[in-house]
Amino acid sequence: MARAFRWLLPHPFLTLVLAVVWTLLQNEVSAGMVVFGIMLGIIIPRMTSIWWPDTPSGFRLGKMTTYSVMVIWDIIVANIEVAWIVLSVPNAKLKPAWIVVPLELKQPEAITVLAGTITLTPGTVSADLSNEGHSLLVHVLHTDDPDAVRDDIKTRYEKRLLEIFV
Repeated sequence: MARAFRWLLPHPFLTLVLAVVWTLLQNEVSAGMVVFGIMLGIIIPRMTSIWWPDTPSGFRLGKMTTYSVMVIWDIIVANIEVAWIVLSVPNAKLKPAWIVVPLELKQPEAITVLAGTITLTPGTVSADLSNEGHSLLVHVLHTDDPDAVRDDIKTRYEKRLLEIFV
C-alpha cells in the first residue's frame, strides 16, 4: 500500500501546493476547480518525478523556519545597507571583491539553498560552484574585509544549513 501511495504521490507536499495554488488562481472557488487542482497536483509531480533527485535523507523543518526568518531579516538589512552604499559611496571608492567560500556542505539541496540565500541578499551574488562542489565563488559589492564576509557566510548561513540538512 505504501509503495502504491509513493508511486501515485512521489512528492505529496508538491501535490498539495499545486492543488492549492491552482484553486487560488481561479476567480472563484468551486468543487470542480478544487478537484481539477488535485488532479493537476497528482499528474504533474508523477510525470516529472523521473527528473527529480532523491529527497534529502534528513531535514529539520523547525530549524528551516528559523533560518528563513533570519534570511528575510538579513535581506531587509542588506537592502538598507546597499541603498546607503549607492547613495553615499562614490564609484571610485567602491571595494568590490570576489570571495571563495570553502564548503562543508555536501548535499546538493543544501548547497543550492546557500547559493540562493547569498544571491537573494542584496550586495552579494553567488557566481559559481567549483566542479567538485567544495567551494562557492561569491561577488560582494563593497567590503573592506573579504575574509570577514567569508567567515560571516560560513557561520551565519552554512553552519545553520549543516544543522537543517542532516
